Amino acid sequence: MRTSVKHYLLICLGWFFVILGAIGAAVPLLPTTPFLILALGCFAESSPRFHRMLLNNKWFGPPLAQWEKSHTIRRKVKQKVVVLIIATFGISIWAVSGRIELQLMLVCLCLILLAFVWRLKESEE
Repeated sequence: MRTSVKHYLLICLGWFFVILGAIGAAVPLLPTTPFLILALGCFAESSPRFHRMLLNNKWFGPPLAQWEKSHTIRRKVKQKVVVLIIATFGISIWAVSGRIELQLMLVCLCLILLAFVWRLKESEE
């Protein structure tokens, strides 16, 4: 009985993380990749079918497969992520012009996120 509870809990958590990742693809301050990596881990332990579904996704599948295999990302992917972070935060900072405290908070969050991304190991490809 405990195994089936764990099984269903991991599937529910996996889908929760997939939903958060999908929302993160549209909302600048919510990250996509960490949530999808968490979902991948949940599905790896509970549902081979959902695990394959994530790995076979045309947009997120290849980077997730690479992460699962070697805990690295390609340099081009890292560069695209950096450009997207800068663009979305730039738009957000511009949108709150006149509110210096919000702009400073967004700059700090942007720098923290960029530091995190730059620390990720790159693949040799």
